Amino acid sequence: MKAVAVTPSKREVGIIEHPTPELQRDDEVKIRTIDVGICGTDREICTFVYGDPPSGCDYLVLGHEAMGEVVEVGSEVEGLKVGDFVVPSVRRPCSDPNCQACRAGLQDFCSTGNYVERGIKECHGFMTESFVERERYLTYVPSDLRDLAVLMEPLTIAEKGLAQAWATQSRLPWVKHYEDGIPTGQGLNAVILGAGPIGILGAMTMKAAGFETYVYNRSPAPNPKAEIIEAIGARYISSKDVPFPELPAEIGSIDLVYEAIGISSVSFDVLSILGVNGVYIFTGIPAPGDPIPIDANQLMRNVVLGNQAVIGTVNADEASFRAAIRDLGYFKDHWPEAIGAVISKRSPIDSCRELLLDHATGIKNVISFD
Repeated sequence: MKAVAVTPSKREVGIIEHPTPELQRDDEVKIRTIDVGICGTDREICTFVYGDPPSGCDYLVLGHEAMGEVVEVGSEVEGLKVGDFVVPSVRRPCSDPNCQACRAGLQDFCSTGNYVERGIKECHGFMTESFVERERYLTYVPSDLRDLAVLMEPLTIAEKGLAQAWATQSRLPWVKHYEDGIPTGQGLNAVILGAGPIGILGAMTMKAAGFETYVYNRSPAPNPKAEIIEAIGARYISSKDVPFPELPAEIGSIDLVYEAIGISSVSFDVLSILGVNGVYIFTGIPAPGDPIPIDANQLMRNVVLGNQAVIGTVNADEASFRAAIRDLGYFKDHWPEAIGAVISKRSPIDSCRELLLDHATGIKNVISFD
């Protein structure tokens, strides 16, 4: 069957013939691939800065943002049936018996670094016509979310980040309002740094959670990303119109920052204006480069005297995938045109090199096998 892969030893990217997978375990599920999203990680792997093929294989099948349809189930599969739609998670646990995180099913917090990740590290991904996965790593997708489910994996980044923010800020009387015992962001300001797919989905997550939400991005409005942000009731602010030192005067105290650009110089500039008792969530991974100058003395003073928290988040757990399904439903109900516009276009597999190697356009590009 066809698959999109990188071959690091030959520095090649393109369509290959890949063996059709079959069930090997009773708890496995065979899935017909429908959609696979392309993200910055895929494009970086195609520059050969990282991306490790499985042992004994010279190529790595790409793709970690996927959704598909169940076509076969093993005898021990209990929660899924043929015809169901599913989304797979990405990271698989290490085998170290002393890694408490992996043994608890929280491989996103793996302490050894010996995990594998589908489409990224030592395990083939989902950018192929079908794949096999264990049931425990699959999340059921309601049929009415079929067309949006490819956004689930990037959405889990925001879901995990927000869950960590709630846990971190439980140290403070930070939350002012609860709904059915669940904390909300009512009365708090959230700044989303960047308006790519991760930033837009983060803005929707924070807005749905009740935060007064602002997206701080370089490009001036009007533009398609600003239109999506305004459509959900958040505010889009260009750094060309409001320099970062003026942002607190423009919106008030910044209680939460969700960083989604991976540019360290800009990210640390915005960290310097985080409000008292605020929480800063890093999600981006900067490209290799020269060190940047920062005012470390002032940043340290701010963090200590302001009781600030700075956290990083990578990958996601089962709870984050369940939260992503819930919030995708909320987005569809409340902002159907806005969430639909996040997917710029669906393209056939023959367009893979253009989407992976050429200048990226739009917001979220998807390879469709349907």
